[in-house]
Amino acid sequence: MENTQAQTGGGAGTVTAPAAHDEVQHHPLKVYFTVWIWLFILSAASYYVDYSGVQGYLRWTLILIFMMLKAGLIVAIFMHIAWERLALTYAIILPPIAILAFVAIMAIESNYTLFTRLLYFTNG
Repeated sequence: MENTQAQTGGGAGTVTAPAAHDEVQHHPLKVYFTVWIWLFILSAASYYVDYSGVQGYLRWTLILIFMMLKAGLIVAIFMHIAWERLALTYAIILPPIAILAFVAIMAIESNYTLFTRLLYFTNG
């Protein structure tokens, strides 16, 4: 039907096909530069935690927080999840969250099992 006008002689009943891809969405470069700056800041903060000599759970908590923030920025902006439908966003984000919840449950269960074994199977 692309050439309907030529077939019908160009009358009032002419049907033209809609133009494909007339509107192309471009994200402004400012968004990407801002994300790059935030990634640099978060990486510098992560390296500073290592450099400053913070030890123990505080160190690992800070490193994991910075890592999750960087991963969130990368997924949201560079993988264009921020501009996707909510259903697709849930399909991508919810399985890793569920896996983390199951890992946390198993870690709690493993501590319970360890303490039970230490209580009942050790001498003394």
